Amino acid sequence: MQRVLVIGSGGAGKSTFSKRLGELTGLPVLHLDALHWRAGWEAAPKEEWKQIVDEIAARETWIMDGNYGGTLDRRFAACDTVIFLDLPRIVCLQRALLRAFRYRGRTRPDMAPDCPERVTVDFVRWIWSYPKVHRPGILVRLEALAAEKRVVILTSAHAVERFLRSA
Repeated sequence: MQRVLVIGSGGAGKSTFSKRLGELTGLPVLHLDALHWRAGWEAAPKEEWKQIVDEIAARETWIMDGNYGGTLDRRFAACDTVIFLDLPRIVCLQRALLRAFRYRGRTRPDMAPDCPERVTVDFVRWIWSYPKVHRPGILVRLEALAAEKRVVILTSAHAVERFLRSA
């Protein structure tokens, strides 16, 4: 496990999981949110974003967390392990709302500077629709990857803790 990709719905705990896994393994952690966003929630231009992802994916070791469908194939190709935090939508929504309350008006540590925490209606809709809209396609892609990559699907907080204890 040298190049680990962590994906999942908003609020699934990707950044927290990645940080903890990094502490346990010594692998460097890269939060894609911190690399994709500029001050004031300005997204990196598409071509620049692809270059950033290619550059970090080429590194020898990493734990990379985030979704960003436009670069997912690049990251799938580069990783040796994919961890899908496939937690229930109500858990993800609750966590996202608690995080927004905790960091209200402030930028959280795994985010780009000057991007204060926020919860938008679109973000809530995305979390709520993730199991029906995005999850099926992710599972198909992970099944195809399983022949050549280590694929780990964690479906509960207990499963996450059990995985981290064994890392």
